[in-house]
Amino acid sequence: MDTDRLLAMTDGVVAIIITIMVLELKVPEGADLHSLAEVWPVFLSYVLSFVYVAIYWNNHHHYFHLVTKVNGAVMWGNFLLLFWLSLVPFSTAWMGEHAFAPLPTALYGLSLLMPALAWSVMQQVIFKVEGPDSPLRHFLGRNLKANISPLIYISGIGLSFVEPWAALACYASVALIWLMPDKRIEQMVEER
Repeated sequence: MDTDRLLAMTDGVVAIIITIMVLELKVPEGADLHSLAEVWPVFLSYVLSFVYVAIYWNNHHHYFHLVTKVNGAVMWGNFLLLFWLSLVPFSTAWMGEHAFAPLPTALYGLSLLMPALAWSVMQQVIFKVEGPDSPLRHFLGRNLKANISPLIYISGIGLSFVEPWAALACYASVALIWLMPDKRIEQMVEER
């Protein structure tokens, strides 16, 4: 099986996730700057989550250029990732509506941690299916970004109960780490 159907499914789910998030943005009650300022936590939550979903989609698209075999296990690994990503709109809305209160901010961190863990599971499944000659395995090597990101999320979850802004800084720092996809993938694809 090739990757086209898996990528199409992922594209559709990501589009729905983004649509749900943008529908959570409510128009301010008034027509002045004060009314607009009241909704900034919701907007900031949306922006951070949009960036996260875009990062997952972008990296997924790039990584699957290196995947040569797709079977049921890979599809289930992909669905695990999509399941956890589909919960991001809920935690985004809750955190934004409650202006970064500790529990919603911690749950938001959990909603970022779980797709990161699912991403790792999906990669391990791909490695197993493709065997030792997996192009993705050779490309990723030790994969420092994927190993350190869960630790930063866990730190952010803990910090949510002490200082939610510090937790948001943790979440934003992981986004910054992943913002630019690795150019080596594009070079490898061009070489093929």
